[in-house]
Amino acid sequence: MDLFTPRVKDEQLHPYFKKIIKDEKYKNVLTILENWSKGLDARKKEEDKFVKELQISFNSSLWELYLNKAFQDLGFKIDYSKESPDFNLIHSSGRTVNVEAVTSNNKSSNDEGYYSEKAFNETINTKKNDGSKDSILKLLGKIKDKKDLFVGINNKKNPYSELEHVRDKPFVIALAPFDNHLSHTQNNTLINQVLFGVLPPTMRDINNSSSKKINHIVNNNGKEINLGIFTNDSYKEISAIIFSTTGTFGKAISQSQMSNTTIKSTRFRIEDFNKHINTYGIESLGYKEIKLSQTHTVISMRIPMDDIVFGSDVHFCNLSEHYESHLDGLHIYYNPYANIPLDDDLFSAYEITQNYFDKSTREIIPIHNDNSLVSRQVYIH
Repeated sequence: MDLFTPRVKDEQLHPYFKKIIKDEKYKNVLTILENWSKGLDARKKEEDKFVKELQISFNSSLWELYLNKAFQDLGFKIDYSKESPDFNLIHSSGRTVNVEAVTSNNKSSNDEGYYSEKAFNETINTKKNDGSKDSILKLLGKIKDKKDLFVGINNKKNPYSELEHVRDKPFVIALAPFDNHLSHTQNNTLINQVLFGVLPPTMRDINNSSSKKINHIVNNNGKEINLGIFTNDSYKEISAIIFSTTGTFGKAISQSQMSNTTIKSTRFRIEDFNKHINTYGIESLGYKEIKLSQTHTVISMRIPMDDIVFGSDVHFCNLSEHYESHLDGLHIYYNPYANIPLDDDLFSAYEITQNYFDKSTREIIPIHNDNSLVSRQVYIH
């Protein structure tokens, strides 16, 4: 699919879209993105609309491109003849899942000034002053919008729930945050609050068996907004949430051969205690700086706890020394109160973090495999 020949007037083009089609260094990255679009041109009535939306709004369509490739990598057949929801997925077992894609966005993201150094610095200062509240509200708002679309409100005709190919099938929302310049750094901390009402752990919480909870947030009008929407049946229509902060333009860059590019990536590490000590020795515990090459440094943290060693590796390296799969960084959150539960073998790839909620203990159960990608930042020189 030709994504990058402009189909709208120049003044309508998204600032980031303008930048990447004019700069020769992004040539390989654009090829990657067009590869992600394989199959989407089968949406005969939607193809032109999709390309125009990419060129005008960028991020929401970029997320759909990422998902299209991800679902193919997972082995799903995609029925592109179904216009709504966004993806009708058919598993090799014959089971069907419907996925609706959505992004949380910034109202200024189509303005040139949004990409200035001043705007970026303002984002940093806002984050210091608890800018995460707005991000949480936007994530929650987007989930509610899609729930309403599924159920049908205000006498809306043909809600998703009444479509023949959707009825009695799992309904999944695929959500990605693009609401500010630092959205990619939130990792899973904010979505955990939205879905399971769980606050990020601190070093003091390592030995605690229970997590810190949050049950509401106060919006700008002083109203309490409930969090932990998957800890009760208030969103029972939604089977699961797919979430990622790495399914971005940076993912396409990471798959390209772009020169003069540095990658910072963080990976979760976990291993059997005895195996780790026998392999690396007791001296590997704690913080270490490891030089793998002149251009590749790893900041390693290893913490022993019971019969495991866990921690993280933060890599700083040239793009040529970095590898991540398309699925790296993807999360799926299962709703234990769903009317139609999602079978957890459908999205089972090693790179995908599986997140459950135990109704009896009221605790989140995240299944992170060793070397799971937590975050990735791209720096172009």
